[in-house]
Amino acid sequence: MDSLAEALLADAGPEELERLALPGEYLAAHLRASDVGMFDGVPDKDVRKSLHVGMVPMPDIAPDEVVVAVMASSINYNTVWSATFEPVPTFAFLKRNAGQGGYAARHDLPYHVVGSDAAGVVVRVGAGVRRWRVGDHAVVTCVQVDDEEPATHADAMLGEQQRIWGFETNFGGLAHYAVVRAGQLLPKPPHLTWEEAAGVMLTAATSYRMLVSDAGSRIKQGDVVLIWGAAGGLGAFAVQLVKNAGGIPVGVVGSERRADVLRRLGCDVIINRGEIGMGGDDPLTPERTIELGKRLGREIRRQVGEDPHVVFDYIGRATFGISVFVVRKGGIVITCGSSTGYDHHFDNRYLWMNLKRIIGSHAANLQEQAECNRLVRLGRLFPTLCDVYPLEGVAEAARLVQTNGHIGKVGVLCLAPEEGLGVTDPELRSRIGEQRINPLREFRRTEAV
Repeated sequence: MDSLAEALLADAGPEELERLALPGEYLAAHLRASDVGMFDGVPDKDVRKSLHVGMVPMPDIAPDEVVVAVMASSINYNTVWSATFEPVPTFAFLKRNAGQGGYAARHDLPYHVVGSDAAGVVVRVGAGVRRWRVGDHAVVTCVQVDDEEPATHADAMLGEQQRIWGFETNFGGLAHYAVVRAGQLLPKPPHLTWEEAAGVMLTAATSYRMLVSDAGSRIKQGDVVLIWGAAGGLGAFAVQLVKNAGGIPVGVVGSERRADVLRRLGCDVIINRGEIGMGGDDPLTPERTIELGKRLGREIRRQVGEDPHVVFDYIGRATFGISVFVVRKGGIVITCGSSTGYDHHFDNRYLWMNLKRIIGSHAANLQEQAECNRLVRLGRLFPTLCDVYPLEGVAEAARLVQTNGHIGKVGVLCLAPEEGLGVTDPELRSRIGEQRINPLREFRRTEAV
């Protein structure tokens, strides 16, 4: 371990951290450009074969950037996409980014440091950074924007230069150090450990924009919200946000273990899709889509009494046609991803004749992320952390997510030597209560991937 990291773990103050030099290289989970194509024609694109953990050079930082010593990170599905080189290799993103010239040229490298979440300590600030200082504890949000682009000031997610850090950029969070723009930082909730804080922002803020924001479905009291994959990283936050808004979450899961997760989260209605005949691998024909939609609709009406106002869908091809069918007249299907495939099929008659709407949503702007982080800091939104791996085990952690073997979020310890560190407000933590902060830890995986 380098001297700066040693000083951090010894609780050195800002002056000492500034005095110590950044290391010339650091440990990071990364992909190699030479591996692109390794999965061509391979049915099981096992990310354990493409994710490497090793030393990479420390880049220079731009005037608006900071270096964060990453105490913990987490696995998001975009790391799985990156490591399977689908739908396109992320090296194409890095090359396009580098085409802007200047500091952006650093991103086009024969390796890609991945990861789009992090919690840690600021150890360097660029000359143009005003709001952050060495020694500050922060969480890193995943959205990079160009603040000189007019669209950014209406909604940062609409900017042409908006990118997801650690996916469309280099120097991501699954590493000992990360290079980020200062506009990506928010204060770390002081009652959370490093690993708890590191597993919140990407999924929680994405769910917040989808459900609460003016750019999303703007749920209100009494809204019935159908949540596919409700025990996953996005879904578990969606359940909490619907409950906070006074809505009625209807969680769909595929096993009794995941149903238990939803009970712990206080989900009002829980549907095990296998129990209503929605399991199996039969082809999703138009006729079968409508039949499954009817089954699901009957079950929702049996338990709630009416159809959903909103369907929260990040599953994609396997669910989207059912979502369009089952949402009520005038309702909204909101989507932020397609983990089962991007080629969606639905019967348009049920959309246009019933005045339904489809809204595309992607990550969240900084204001939305700040509002979401505020809920966490107030103890109104809780981490969904279940499993934690060391950085050296990041490939196994990503494989767990790839095979949908996880519950909630999968954390990764980076510089933090063990779990449980990083709490700076133990009084608030005690007041909220350990069980509320960690509702899913009892579901921690014990068997190997």
